[in-house]
Amino acid sequence: MNDVLAHWNEAPFEAAVTQILPCCGSKAWAREMAARRPFQDEAALTAAADEMWSNLNESEWREAFNSHPRIGESNAPNPSAQRSSVQQFSGWAMQEQKEVADAGYAVKIALAEGNREYEHKFGCIFIVCATGKSAAELLQILRGRLQNDARTELHEAAEQQRQITQIRLRKWLQE
Repeated sequence: MNDVLAHWNEAPFEAAVTQILPCCGSKAWAREMAARRPFQDEAALTAAADEMWSNLNESEWREAFNSHPRIGESNAPNPSAQRSSVQQFSGWAMQEQKEVADAGYAVKIALAEGNREYEHKFGCIFIVCATGKSAAELLQILRGRLQNDARTELHEAAEQQRQITQIRLRKWLQE
């Protein structure tokens, strides 16, 4: 068994919630994950993560979405999280959005404008699994998703968050 997973399986409940929260950003998800311990391996953990995610309600999904920085920003807007969790959110977000940091000024401005339009239309930040995508690709995805209706977009955003959570769980287990 992975050392991080073994340690987390043995941690007190509140500590376990705090430790896994940066992987998703939903407190309900983190509490459910901690309550379902112990997990035998990464496969069991990631399968449970998907199951828990699919069982959350819309407000719990939105809590996770809002734990992320906007595309093109590096700080997660999560003032209620503990300092170490905020640092982990921000560090992972910077890694995930590293291609955006090198983008040209025009693309960064277009992303900022698209973010504002998205938030106005859908009431939450634009959430996308940015890992390995260029700023231009992210801008194209953003523009495409602005064409969605609210229900379609909610489910697309939830799928993107699920993918991000899976990547972050693997990173967390490697730390």
